[in-house]
Amino acid sequence: MALGGKMIRPRLLIDAHEDLGGTATSAAIDAAGAMQLLHIGLIIHDDVIDNDTVRRGEMNITGQFSSEAMLLGATSAAAQTWGISSSLLAGDLMLNEAQSLLARLDLDAPRRLAVLDIYDETIAESVAGEQSDVWLSLHLDEADSGDVLTMIGRKTAAYSFEAPLSIAAILAGSNDCLVERLRAIGRRIGTVYQLRDDVLGLFGDEHETGKSVLSDLREGKETLLVNTARAHPAWSEVAHLFGDRALDAQGGLRLRQAIEESGAKAYVESMIAEHCETIAGLIAEAELPQALASRLADLTSASSLRCA
Repeated sequence: MALGGKMIRPRLLIDAHEDLGGTATSAAIDAAGAMQLLHIGLIIHDDVIDNDTVRRGEMNITGQFSSEAMLLGATSAAAQTWGISSSLLAGDLMLNEAQSLLARLDLDAPRRLAVLDIYDETIAESVAGEQSDVWLSLHLDEADSGDVLTMIGRKTAAYSFEAPLSIAAILAGSNDCLVERLRAIGRRIGTVYQLRDDVLGLFGDEHETGKSVLSDLREGKETLLVNTARAHPAWSEVAHLFGDRALDAQGGLRLRQAIEESGAKAYVESMIAEHCETIAGLIAEAELPQALASRLADLTSASSLRCA
């Protein structure tokens, strides 16, 4: 499964449902739409939390609405309030519409309720992960790699991979054991996806990722890269630059060099490889249909090797 063009979550749900022999095609399409709405709602809120006005090189909702308000004569502060308010409300609408789609799925009541339970759990996990991400970025206590990986699992993996796979299995009438096995696989794939995202966020090609390599450093994001680098003497020489909103290209270069020198980048690459091996084992143990097993193996590879 290639990641070009993204739409990962809805495509994964529809494809997995088909691979599992599911026949609830209409419900799968609607559920896939709900997964995309969930994604949009969460990233809108994430941009607000991160004080971002740009996503992938283009103004997001906050940026667009703020700019339009200023053109009409609003002060900078008032325009920002308008943009943020509009983003929060838009995100709320997306999350509500996603739930509404799932509540109206053309399914028997037990399966529809099971899908809604997954959605509720996913929202709770995503909220906990987002809050943990913000907390870790405050650097008020000493987080370890386990804390960072737990945050990744909740914030990214739960809604991006676990939920689509779980819902696909429920729609296909799979048993609870298979649903749980797919959730475990989804959690690991999501972790690989985010670890690669963190590496690209610092060392990727900005033209391909659509994201500045200074963004995470300016925000003080507690990624596994940074968490690992902290233990190395090289980090103490550049620690004052981390989280500096005015960080320039030279400062960013120094931070990236310290991260590489500490061995953190190599460590994260080894973690990605280790997770990929674990996923291969989980796929084999799950005794999945060959089409789905191959699809998940391809998705794992694409997540680990992607450039954007």
